[in-house]
Amino acid sequence: MQTVTRLPLAHSAQRQQFAPARAILEQAIASHAFPGAAYAVLYQGKVIALDAAGRFTYDNDSPQVLPDTIFDLASVTKVVATTSMAMLLHDRGILDLDTPLGEILPAFVIGRDPGSGKERVTLRMLLAHSSGLPAYARLFEQHTSANALLRACLQMPLEVPPGTRAEYSDIGFILLGKALEVLAGDHLARYCEREIFAPLALKNTFFCPPEQLRSQIPPTVYDAAFRHRIIQGEVHDENAYVLGGASGHAGLFSSAFDVLTFAACILAEGRTTEGQQLFCPETIRLFATKQIGSRTLGWDTPTPPSSSGSYFSPSSIGHLGYVGTSLWIDPERQLAVVLLTNRTWPDRSSKAIQQVRPQFHDAIVKTLS
Repeated sequence: MQTVTRLPLAHSAQRQQFAPARAILEQAIASHAFPGAAYAVLYQGKVIALDAAGRFTYDNDSPQVLPDTIFDLASVTKVVATTSMAMLLHDRGILDLDTPLGEILPAFVIGRDPGSGKERVTLRMLLAHSSGLPAYARLFEQHTSANALLRACLQMPLEVPPGTRAEYSDIGFILLGKALEVLAGDHLARYCEREIFAPLALKNTFFCPPEQLRSQIPPTVYDAAFRHRIIQGEVHDENAYVLGGASGHAGLFSSAFDVLTFAACILAEGRTTEGQQLFCPETIRLFATKQIGSRTLGWDTPTPPSSSGSYFSPSSIGHLGYVGTSLWIDPERQLAVVLLTNRTWPDRSSKAIQQVRPQFHDAIVKTLS
């Protein structure tokens, strides 16, 4: 049975050091940018901040967010799970970045006009968001089964020729996740739990949280249009929900400390805290190298105005999640910052986090200067 590893609240000295950053979050909560937040900071190999503010919802009797509160990571799934799985398969000689997707998932190209360009789409392009596939489609409205929704992704036409522009694509990562499953001969969730989360000792990281943990996870939305209930402890993204809750683009749940532990491995050139070499250093550098626009293989990089603020170095990598989550890693400073919120509660209308994120990250870096 899944259990939650409890972490202590930040000690008073830590709270005082990061008071400016915390004040930004408290003001954001007061102005209903999001009900609550957990955050963590790693600097030069040490966890120097691990704290939380606010509640699960705006109700006064709602549970408090704690440092180990588990959040829906949304698209941060793309780096912690999917990109990491791709890195491992690349390390093990199973994944060739330049393999056409159609060789792994033939339905992507079968029956298509050879001039469509789909035969030229590679795994590298999916990781770099340069496949030409559209950013998003509300496929869940027409397709009620995982097989039907996946088939719709496979049949999706390209918007532009592959390799010509970077267009962030959930559709691309859904197909990437399925391709990785074929290469690995295993489900994405099971492979990641065994090969990534377990070696990193991530105790609070998983797809499809069990029923007994759902009340300990902040709700993300009151879904009045599709599921007609409060979404709490199940994936927020509707396409991921139809796909069974675990997909290449969304579905992972985790805590700030666990995400920071993952970031520590990236900063340590692939070594875990126990000294195990989980990823090859060369692979981490490869996947952090820009491809088209601001995109690397799986990651984004700071492009002004950036959610990472004004001070993260150009070599930084990071990713955002729709529900209000983010991870930014600066290898030059040996700095990683995790911010987890449920800014979509109760109805996704607030966009204030777009101002909060850069202010928060700037306050963190200024504290360390």
